[in-house]
Formats: sequence, structure tokens, C-alpha cells
Amino acid sequence: MNHDLSFEEQEHIDQLKTFWKKYGDLLTGIVLALAASAVGWQWWQHRQQQEALQAASLYATLQGMQQVQQISAVNSLANTLIQRYPNSPYTSRSALIAAASDGSNIARNPAQSAAQIATAKKDLQWILDHSKENSIKNLARLHLAALLLDQHQAKEALDLLNADHDKQATDSDADLYNDLRGDIFLSLGNRQSAIGAWQAALSELPASSPYRQVVEIKLNAIAGTVKP
Repeated sequence: MNHDLSFEEQEHIDQLKTFWKKYGDLLTGIVLALAASAVGWQWWQHRQQQEALQAASLYATLQGMQQVQQISAVNSLANTLIQRYPNSPYTSRSALIAAASDGSNIARNPAQSAAQIATAKKDLQWILDHSKENSIKNLARLHLAALLLDQHQAKEALDLLNADHDKQATDSDADLYNDLRGDIFLSLGNRQSAIGAWQAALSELPASSPYRQVVEIKLNAIAGTVKP
């Protein structure tokens, strides 16, 4: 077999040698970087999956504690989720549950209200500042506004409800928003605006909703505008 190379073949080999000498280290680095990137991506995905499972497990535990009214444990777990998994959707839900648990405890134990109110406010504000889910943020906004109203901060509560936020997500809770606006307006002494807000709430409520009766009672107490 003739192993002699033609001039053209030898020239091509020389060109490859020159190219590799000039760019070989760069190409090797690129290949190694791509390999490292692939490994890093797999590790990141694995870590995300593990964190999601851990957050879900803590959330399930928190729900169980909330059902048996272990308020301190609920707050502790919610804080753990906030610290460890701030980007998990379970964290916003946990903070919302913790705030609701604090609210229930305030109603049962008024003497403990100061600490419970501060904790609930912190959890709800965290949701507003960090959650990426508009529906959860709008629920938190609603609960925080109600809490502010209970603390005789009606102006701050109204400002919070009227702040810029996702209207589409709010529309699903328009009846609750307008009902609370009615309560706030009445607290501020604006009876006509209160009536208008409650009438708007009724327009959003289906005829079969038991919540209609609550709003109708308010309207009848103020102006006798709704028949039972």
C-alpha cells in the first residue's frame, strides 16, 4: 500500500496542525466548559427537585399542625420555609396559613393580640414583597387590610386595597374586596361610599352564595336598601 501523501493531502494536514496549535487549547477549554455546564445543570435540577420535596414535606406538616391549632409550631415552620425556601410556592401558602392561624388565635385570646398581630403582619407583608403568585398576593393584601382595619388603621387599609396590583387576579375576589371596602368606608364615616361598595360586592356574588346574607345585613343596617 502506498503511504505517500499527495501534496494536497500534506498541505491539508499541515493546515490542521497549524489550526490546532493556534486554537487547540481554546477548543479543549470550550469542550470542558460545556461538559462542566451539563454536569452543573444536572446538579442544579437535582437540587431543585430535592428542595421542592423538602418544602412540600414541611408544608404538609404545617397543614397538620394548623388543623390541631398548634399556632406556635405553625409559625415556626412557616419561618423555616421563609428562611430556607423563599422561592417555593409552598412558602407563600405557609405564610398565609400562619397569618390566618394568628388571626384565629387573636379572636380567641385577645390578651395575646399584640404579639400575634405583629407576626401576622410580618407574614402577610413577606408574601406581598416576595411571592410571585398574584392570586396569593391578593389574598394576603385582603387579609392584611382587614387586620389594619381591626387595628383602627382604616386609611392605611384602604390605601393597601387600592394599591396597584394584578386586576385579573383580584377580580376573582372582587366580592371580598368590595365588602371590606364597605367596612373601611363606614369606619371612615363615609356611608354613601360604604353602601356603594357593598352593592358592588352583591353584584359579584351569585344568588346562591350564603355570603350574600352577610352583605345584605350590612346594607339593611345602614340604609335599609336590600330586602331580606
